[in-house]
Amino acid sequence: MSTQTEVGKLRVQEFADRFRHEVIPLSNNVSYFSAIPVAEEDLRDYLHDPVAALPPAILALVPKLLVFLVPYLEKANGKSQELVTFEKPVEKAQAAAAQFESPFGPVMVLAVKDRDVAEYHYYFYRAIATLAAERLPPEVEEGYNRLLREELSNRVHGEVDEPGWQLKQSLLRRQTSLRRETKSFRAYAKQSFIDTLTLYLHGICCDIDVETGPRQLPSRFLRRRLELLESYFPPPPGYAVFPEELKGD
Repeated sequence: MSTQTEVGKLRVQEFADRFRHEVIPLSNNVSYFSAIPVAEEDLRDYLHDPVAALPPAILALVPKLLVFLVPYLEKANGKSQELVTFEKPVEKAQAAAAQFESPFGPVMVLAVKDRDVAEYHYYFYRAIATLAAERLPPEVEEGYNRLLREELSNRVHGEVDEPGWQLKQSLLRRQTSLRRETKSFRAYAKQSFIDTLTLYLHGICCDIDVETGPRQLPSRFLRRRLELLESYFPPPPGYAVFPEELKGD
């Protein structure tokens, strides 16, 4: 199949639509298509291992997920309009992942060339977390938001990742009553959830370190968030969130 010749540059939606009939089932929930040859050991790193570590309750939120592995993604104008390309874009134009809803189900497009596996895993789980955040059960959203309001009331400093940090600072500047349900709070809460769920999922799959710094959420509050997510989305058998949970295995 002359994928490179056929594609040139395609918007991610067009690419997924063109090649969706060529996807290969990976599990009951996940199918994939790779635009470039991938060795079996690399396919394990890119898909088998990270998919196996996904909690069943997360997979239930994003059924029939389609994953497309492409060489590079290039940023373009407009929302979710990244371009699939075989030519490496300049650094400032590169994108790592794209995700969107399609008529045939949720879609993830991930750039794999010249990308470290650990970095790839981060963007894989971030795409999963973003898709999951769009379809959360009310009790999960309410439980997480309640925990955030407790943090805000106690003036807990920091966040899990930069996007959530920026929205938290914006909220604190604009809003004095932090218990009000406002557009700013909803935007911050959703981003904070995505950032935290990304860390949670990544931590189930891989041995990762949380970077410390002046913007990082203190460890005891981070653990509370992870414990809450664990109660909603327990890891699959054989996996754990915290190291002590594996003792005696």
